[in-house]
Amino acid sequence: QVQLVESGGGLVQAGGSLRLSCAASGSIFGINVMAWYRQAPGKQRELVADMYSGGTTNYKDTVKGRFTISRDNAKNTVYLQMNSLKPEDTAVYYCYAALRRDRGPSFYGYWGQGTQVTVSS
Repeated sequence: QVQLVESGGGLVQAGGSLRLSCAASGSIFGINVMAWYRQAPGKQRELVADMYSGGTTNYKDTVKGRFTISRDNAKNTVYLQMNSLKPEDTAVYYCYAALRRDRGPSFYGYWGQGTQVTVSS
């Protein structure tokens, strides 16, 4: 079985920084994309940033220049460095990975349990 375990959330004042980590473990043959999503109360889950195995990244417009996604492929770990945090960044942040469990062609999607990020004004 595959597990994604997140860490690094918490409470921070506006303008502060946090670093989220997400480690994937289990039967993993290769990971295509790793991503961070977030969901604020009463809102839909939205993509914050993603990073493909080749290094291509994508960011939500409102976090560009403030958040940085990175990966350690040897550790199957993805990070999200969040700087200049704003109250509107408050949400539960979820890690996502699309990976192969064997040499077959299929990719499977997995989610972490979520970590709360709260930014006070």
